[in-house]
Formats: sequence, C-alpha cells, structure tokens
Amino acid sequence: MVPEINRLKKKRDFDLIIKHGHWVGGGFLTLKYLELAKIRDYFPKKMDVDKFEKQLKLAFSVGLKLDKRAVVRNRVRRQIREVARLLIKAERIKSGYYLMFVPKSSIKDNTYAEISQEVELLLQRAGVLAPSVSTQLSSLRQAQGRL
Repeated sequence: MVPEINRLKKKRDFDLIIKHGHWVGGGFLTLKYLELAKIRDYFPKKMDVDKFEKQLKLAFSVGLKLDKRAVVRNRVRRQIREVARLLIKAERIKSGYYLMFVPKSSIKDNTYAEISQEVELLLQRAGVLAPSVSTQLSSLRQAQGRL
C-alpha cells in the first residue's frame, strides 16, 4: 500500500492535476503528471508554499472501461500501486509532483514485470524518475575512467 502521505485524495488536488497536468502514454498505461513548482499561483492559500511544493502524491484511476468485474480492476490497481510503492521506498521518484496512473484495457493480459517496466518507462519519459543507484555508480565509474 502506498503510504498515506503519498496518496492523492482531495478534490482540489484532482482538479489541479486534471486541469494543468500533462499526459504521457504507453502501450497499456497512461500517466498524467503535474510539476507543482510550475503552478504556484494555484496553491492553497492556507498551506506553506515550500512544504506544498515538495510533496509527492499518487492516484490510480481504474474505471469500468477496463473491465466490468471488480476483481480484475482491483488486481490491476494493486499491481500498479505495488510498483509505485517500491519506487517510492527506493526514493526513485522525485518529490514535487502529482501523478495519476490510468490503465488501458489491454493491461489485463500483462504480467507484473511488464507493468513494472511500463511504469518506470512512463515516469522516465515524464522526467519524474530519479536515476537508480546502479546507474549513478556506473556513470561515476565512467567519469573516473576518463580522468
């Protein structure tokens, strides 16, 4: 389960991401993301601006279009949520974003590994995914080799 502080819940926040967010599409999953630093004019008046700007919140929208059976929809939702949870735990997703995952109906036929790859690819395309530790180490080694 995604930590409570990382869940997108309020109508105000959904309205922000729907109105000002950008879409990134993949084969069987789409991502709507919003960089909070770019919409300072729309921040809530009562909240601390710096604190609001540095939060990371996620939403998972799995509608009836995907499948009429709740079992199928819940399975897809759990798989996407688990991938996101592990990326948050590994601190691979940058803070300062609202993210909303919307799966397409073709996701039902995919495995967890394929869903995981797709989520990482979409986050990378959106510029939200921080490089992994292994990627950073390999780039450091290459830089040291050039010296």
